[in-house]
Amino acid sequence: MRSHPIGTGPFKFVEFKPNDYIRFAKNPNYWKLGRPYLDGIEWTIIPNRSTQTLAFIAGKFDMTFPYEVTVQSMRDIKSQAPDAVCELTQTPVAINLLINREAPPFNNADIRRAMQLTIDRKSFIEIIAEGQGDVSGAMLPPPGGLSGLPAETLQTLPGYGADVQANRVEARKLMEKRGYGPDKRLSVKVAPRNIAQYRDPAVILIDQMKEIYIDGELDTVETANWFPKIARKDFMVGANLSGSGVDDPDAYFFEHYACGSERNYTNYCNPDLEKMYEQQSMEPNQEKRKKLVWEIDRLLQEDAARPIIYQYRLGSCHYPRVHGITVMVNSIFNGWRFEDAWLE
Repeated sequence: MRSHPIGTGPFKFVEFKPNDYIRFAKNPNYWKLGRPYLDGIEWTIIPNRSTQTLAFIAGKFDMTFPYEVTVQSMRDIKSQAPDAVCELTQTPVAINLLINREAPPFNNADIRRAMQLTIDRKSFIEIIAEGQGDVSGAMLPPPGGLSGLPAETLQTLPGYGADVQANRVEARKLMEKRGYGPDKRLSVKVAPRNIAQYRDPAVILIDQMKEIYIDGELDTVETANWFPKIARKDFMVGANLSGSGVDDPDAYFFEHYACGSERNYTNYCNPDLEKMYEQQSMEPNQEKRKKLVWEIDRLLQEDAARPIIYQYRLGSCHYPRVHGITVMVNSIFNGWRFEDAWLE
């Protein structure tokens, strides 16, 4: 399936050359009459983000990879290719802190809470995205998200309060309670996937953990090894991106926080909370469901189940010759079938 995928989409698989390109051709038997319009699509794989940007500016491509353009790259594109059409949108993708809850000393709730408390979320957004990002719990925040925690609730959660120094004073007390301090520091390896969206936040995270007697060492992991590594819980601490196909609590809670879920990388398991996952899923009244979701999200953050650092806003660019592309705000996957896309 990795080299010869089979599906029922608007395009048929033609060829995949790892680290080079993927090619698709129009599916003449597609179930939707008259679609797709394009004869084919070619995705060119360029690992380096700067090289991607320069190639798009040079007109080599019709569009960028969806949600791959950063705030800084978008500025470069608009200055050098002013006719390009770019959209910066909220995304259901969050950088988060992975803590191996089963490996000492991280099996101690005080240490996990201290790590949650030391995070300065706004500084991540300012440094990496020039202020273009969203502080949130597990769910995508408004206006793009329909179930995200209100800002006033977020401010009451551990590490979310505006007084970062007060948060860190509390965090240091928790670490000292467990025997750590200026003369006895905790050394950890911090694992990110070896691409910029993972690696850059990991560097900031390491710097912020120094405030609570934790010395982190960056331990980058190549993409082919990343997901198997975190799935088998072969890490101490990690900087991870969690994305979801659609902004719905079922997709988030059952996939990332349910006992035994394959993508529950921290092995968080709370049977009582899991009953609430099911309860919100069955609730027909949308206002009641939202309040249940808020309560679940609040409890997840208080328990440092998988501390959310911030939600990404990312850009997608195309030239005016491209039509029929809708950039979604609340889904990172569902808009890219290209069945309605056409070139002028």
